[in-house]
Amino acid sequence: MIRTLFCALALTLLSMGNAAAEQKQSVGTFDIHYVALGSTFITPSIAKTYGIKRSSYTGLINISVLDTSAEGNPAIPVEISGIANNLLDARVELTFKEIREGEAIYYIAEVPYRDDQEINFQIAIKYGNKLNTQLKFKQKFYVD
Repeated sequence: MIRTLFCALALTLLSMGNAAAEQKQSVGTFDIHYVALGSTFITPSIAKTYGIKRSSYTGLINISVLDTSAEGNPAIPVEISGIANNLLDARVELTFKEIREGEAIYYIAEVPYRDDQEINFQIAIKYGNKLNTQLKFKQKFYVD
């Protein structure tokens, strides 16, 4: 099951084209990869394996942090927390779950949404005294 979730998300993103491409933010020697998409884009078996709720009204946030100063750009374990809020400023505390598959490390969180709703994300990411940053992005969700 090495990189099962990553592969599932990568295939999903490829099939969606530019609609919801993976994004990256570089901070010092770290690359922060993130993506937000509807949870129905992952298969029922992947959702069951990782305890993800598949729903037309649930979004999935996936974040991984790579150390570009080390050979092979390994994934690193981070402290992560965040909030999501819509344009009416209804806030949801994000609860991230760490997933390890071989050498890969991912952090996933679920967020509720309504059709045609834009969600603002503010994610705090910390790795000892080497990384302490805020990741901010927006994603528009649609009910399928």
